[in-house]
Amino acid sequence: MRRTDTDSPGPGPGGEPAAASQPVRTPAGSPRRNPVGSHVPVAGGLAAKGLDYAARIGAECVQVFVANPRGWATGPGNPAQDEEFRTRCAELGVPAYVHAPYLINFGSHTPATVDLSVASLRHSLRRGREIGALGVVVHTGSATGGREREVALAQIRERVRPLLAELTRDDDPWLLLEPTAGQGASLCSLAEELGPYMDALDRHPRLGVCLDTCHAFAAGHDLAAPGGPGRLLDELTAVAGPGRLKLVHANDSKAGCGSRLDRHANIGAGHIGPEAFRGLLHHPATQGVPFVIETPGGTEGHASDIKQLKELRLP
Repeated sequence: MRRTDTDSPGPGPGGEPAAASQPVRTPAGSPRRNPVGSHVPVAGGLAAKGLDYAARIGAECVQVFVANPRGWATGPGNPAQDEEFRTRCAELGVPAYVHAPYLINFGSHTPATVDLSVASLRHSLRRGREIGALGVVVHTGSATGGREREVALAQIRERVRPLLAELTRDDDPWLLLEPTAGQGASLCSLAEELGPYMDALDRHPRLGVCLDTCHAFAAGHDLAAPGGPGRLLDELTAVAGPGRLKLVHANDSKAGCGSRLDRHANIGAGHIGPEAFRGLLHHPATQGVPFVIETPGGTEGHASDIKQLKELRLP
């Protein structure tokens, strides 16, 4: 479903708005409107590898995996690396985020998959707290086995709401819902679909949103059209509530708008284009919200994307 220039957001469902995002501050105290960073590799150590890579590419914020992203295995982590990572991030003013494994799907019709999803997300939330992460990103999943959307959402409520109830400490991370590109029986890809999903979770005060630009574009939000970024962010704010947007995955798209294909491209090398990212970076809804790239190209490509986003955020 492709969104056109004539589409306009409707009013969002009720619920208490979350606290507004605050600008991240550098150690010297100067605010950054949008820290720009990257998902970083951590094989060999969160701090020893992840933060060193971040420094090489000029990242001001980072996202990491704390478990195999394509498996169910969980581990205790390395307390020494956890402490170094948390301390260095605090000293440098670098906000950190965790991406939960891709296999998680609370809408699955397979009981074993749902049970493993619970254990995996609980692990990511715990590890997120241990390393000082501000949020844990999880894909919103799909209704498999031909089941109705309402049945899948009821299951999500039953299995995810208890995990949210465990977030009682001040240093617990937010759970950030990442809408998908719309492939398969996606439960949440368009901004309007965030409403029922968040309602199923009672709009918990630790529940937020991670917007992936490639996913949104592939799902049908035409970010490349004049005014497209503003329309998407206005609708997302109306549906999710002010201050619920906590992270942006800044990815261009190899596939066209409405393709429902999740194919990331470097900034400016896809169908979205750099001007859309300029619009996103200057919209009121993204004030203080970090932008993290998940693009191809390794060190050189990541450094180039980060440099370009920093230039696009300039007044």
